[in-house]
Amino acid sequence: MTQIKHLPIGILGSGRGSNCRAILERIRSGDLGADARLVVSDVMEAPILDLAREFGVANVYLPPGRFRTRLEPETEEQLVQMLRDAGVELVVLAGFMRVLHEPMLKAFPRRIINIHPSLLPKFPGLEAWKQALVAGETVTGCTVHYVDEQIDHGRILAQKEVRVLPNDTAESLHARIQTLEHELYPAVIGEFCKSYGGSGQ
Repeated sequence: MTQIKHLPIGILGSGRGSNCRAILERIRSGDLGADARLVVSDVMEAPILDLAREFGVANVYLPPGRFRTRLEPETEEQLVQMLRDAGVELVVLAGFMRVLHEPMLKAFPRRIINIHPSLLPKFPGLEAWKQALVAGETVTGCTVHYVDEQIDHGRILAQKEVRVLPNDTAESLHARIQTLEHELYPAVIGEFCKSYGGSGQ
């Protein structure tokens, strides 16, 4: 029997990495046909790097340079090279707080995805769950989308809804959204895995 090919993924993150953990746990359990090749963070002490080490995944700190919301162009070229050297086919953003530009978008066309804690196009940007509360929304959720040069903007791949409860705080709402994220993101990656594995059988 021919071995099914596992999709090589690279994960970029700036923080705790709760979505990264959900993905790596699914891979470890055999529920997700992906192969995590590399975890990269622009924050030296980011817990996501410890998480990668916990799961035995190669990890690297990438000094971001002088800009607050994006990488230096030469740093982004370096990131492209790292991901290519690791054989990455799909780039997964898991709380990566920088906007990607031409080097990455050109190197991985329609192969960079992100998850955002709102029903895009509503509430792009930071702390979307707080934006939803302030706006008096009764329903919000999370969105997986392709990454383009704009913030939280590319074509939507999947969404899940969560009801906003009358007594919700920012924390309680965010916690419920994150629970959904941890289901939705691996499921979407799983769809990429199917098409990749299918071509390699």
